[in-house]
Amino acid sequence: MRVTDLQRLYDYSYWANRKLFGVLAQLTPEQFTRPVAGSYESVRSTLVHVLSAEWGWLDRCGGPPRGERLKAADFPTLESLLEVWDRVERQMRAFLSALTDEDLARTIEFALGDGTKHSVPLGDLMHHAAIHAAHHRGQVALLLRMLGFVPGNFDLLLYVEEKPSATSG
Repeated sequence: MRVTDLQRLYDYSYWANRKLFGVLAQLTPEQFTRPVAGSYESVRSTLVHVLSAEWGWLDRCGGPPRGERLKAADFPTLESLLEVWDRVERQMRAFLSALTDEDLARTIEFALGDGTKHSVPLGDLMHHAAIHAAHHRGQVALLLRMLGFVPGNFDLLLYVEEKPSATSG
């Protein structure tokens, strides 16, 4: 894995997020926060989980500190969430642009919520965070369908077609 691979993966992830955010903007505040289904129940709670996790992994890997896990109640509207999301995206892009390929092998030690300690290469943690976001983006798409919205298609193939330079590197 190279830094350029991670940059491409995150670029795709942020592209897909923007596609999804366009549909999310159609939700009423009640639809945004309504319990629907899934591990996090609402669109808002699922999105806050994704953002909190991404920022948490960035923090563990040496990026800007997140502090405590983000709470859904602190984001009453989509706009309030997107404001923080934009900041974290800028931080992630800056972090990735400062990495070298050698940095990706650096071991990051961390503990999860249950206290279990882990040691994983930085590159694998950053890869995990992007895949984690894709997993939950799919869940949000399902929640949108359950609320009567069409989330659209944000497959990687569409990203590649839209951004041909993304395939080089």
